[in-house]
Amino acid sequence: MRFVFVGSGSLAVLTGRLLAARRHEVVLIERDLETIANLREEMDVGFIHGDGTRPAILREADPEGTDLLFCLTRDDQANIIASLVARSLGYRRVVTKIEDPELEHICAELGLADALVPMHMVGRYLADMAEGQNIIELADILRGDARVFSFVCQGSEETRVADLPLPAETRAICFYRNGASFRFADPDTRLAAGDQVVLLTRARHLGELRERLGDGFPVDGSASVMPALEAHPPRP
Repeated sequence: MRFVFVGSGSLAVLTGRLLAARRHEVVLIERDLETIANLREEMDVGFIHGDGTRPAILREADPEGTDLLFCLTRDDQANIIASLVARSLGYRRVVTKIEDPELEHICAELGLADALVPMHMVGRYLADMAEGQNIIELADILRGDARVFSFVCQGSEETRVADLPLPAETRAICFYRNGASFRFADPDTRLAAGDQVVLLTRARHLGELRERLGDGFPVDGSASVMPALEAHPPRP
């Protein structure tokens, strides 16, 4: 698989190293030449010199040949802009890192379903640990070919979970609305625009789900006609 990173902070470098060690193709976009020179000595990955928010640079990184684009700069606004430009250029999936939790809802409204708030995730993990809770990793639960897939509803009208175009052996588990705690989903649950829906499925259905729901399900009554996410953990 091929992964592109906008930014070269610690999170990008760590993730890039791990993916490269697993024999994936990794490319880092960085605007500072000195940083690129230093990283070349310690990382066996590709580099593109330039501003990752610019369309020309993101085109050079090959949208069609990239499985996932990580926008991991230290600037929330730059990450959001780079993500929106990347979506317009045809990147299949984009992960957007933000530090300001107030921007998470904005990302959802913009269709950036893979918004990541690292400090929230770490803080929740540590709080659970401090209370002595038995912390179970997602990887410990999803065994065999079980996978989690999520998407964001778009449009203006509500739709029932039962009307979602889901393949066989796929179930809606829960959904998130307006940044609140998760709610369980049943067939009669009505979904609204901006809801992030979490599905449990089998690995072989991920491609079909990306095709049907990758750009978000338009809750406007057009359930039978879908434009175009790979499995990813739900937002907290």
